[in-house]
Amino acid sequence: MSTENGTVVVARDVTRRYGEGETAVDALRGVSVEVPRGRLTAVMGPSGSGKSTLMHIMAGLDTPTSGSVTIAGTEITTLKDSDLTKLRRRHIGFVFQFFNLLPMLTAEENITLPLAIAGEKPEAGYFDELISSVGLGDRLSHRPSELSGGQQQRVAIARALVSRPDVVFADEPTGNLDSSTGAEILELLRHSVEELGQTIVMVTHESRAAAIADRVLYLADGLIVKELQGATQSEISETMDEIARV
Repeated sequence: MSTENGTVVVARDVTRRYGEGETAVDALRGVSVEVPRGRLTAVMGPSGSGKSTLMHIMAGLDTPTSGSVTIAGTEITTLKDSDLTKLRRRHIGFVFQFFNLLPMLTAEENITLPLAIAGEKPEAGYFDELISSVGLGDRLSHRPSELSGGQQQRVAIARALVSRPDVVFADEPTGNLDSSTGAEILELLRHSVEELGQTIVMVTHESRAAAIADRVLYLADGLIVKELQGATQSEISETMDEIARV
């Protein structure tokens, strides 16, 4: 299911305008980006820079005003809603800041929910490996209210990974966690890239989170204005400060 050159997601000249006339706001003003397979890409930028809009469009949760997005070789911007839903279910995983778990389901039921909706069951060997890697072996029968914030986010990450999606989009995955727990979650995300071969796009405002990424894209005023590869936390933070001052 890979695309040419080992890229999973390709966005071309993406714009997104909200409103019309004098009140129109251009959240994205012509963004092109390729997401390479098996890598972690972080997206940063000041508030209002367009980073969340870009992620939503790349994930098929929003539609660009112009431009195109391809996921796993399929152009998604022209798909019918039903076909887009199927594509997201098959190719995309999501991790959100506030976990988005169903309170009446156990951890295991929350994890396997995407497969259950599709009428499928998890691969036994992979499921066991996944549960071991997220450290939830003794928590599968617990409901979200019986889990800590970190454990709930581990459930959410396992849910995103269980169907072996082409790409996982993580929206501020440590934003609702204390620093120690957040560090554990970042380590888990990095592990999923290195050991499970996962592709991740992560929107974050935290330089420590972006420091686990293979590359960092900076947005400002709806455009990608800078890219760093293999940067340290201090380099990421300094660059963010520079962009915020412009």
